[in-house]
Amino acid sequence: MGSFWQGFFLILIFLPLAYFWGFACVDLFTRKDMSGWSKALWLFVIIFLPVFGVLIYFITRPVTERDVKAAEAYNEQRDFNKAAQTTDKLHKLSELRDKGDISQEEFDKQKAKLLKE
Repeated sequence: MGSFWQGFFLILIFLPLAYFWGFACVDLFTRKDMSGWSKALWLFVIIFLPVFGVLIYFITRPVTERDVKAAEAYNEQRDFNKAAQTTDKLHKLSELRDKGDISQEEFDKQKAKLLKE
């Protein structure tokens, strides 16, 4: 019985916490906008307060230029995917109209609905 709970603790609690702790340490050391002393202080907080230190670090962490670029890239990709989906749906609608499965009126109505989104 103890083996199950040990595995449960390891997989669902300890590993995610270790992952966030490691990510915080890597992020801390790759930052170029902090001095050595502030990095040392944050490392002390992260190591001696593993759960709360990581939470405090991520909450108070200032946004960097790299974060802004990543957000812009994500937004561009999302917009591209949305446009591709809309194009795909319009193509399928036109195929349905060409086959005679829907009328021109229904096609126009669905097209206007898609272009509004």
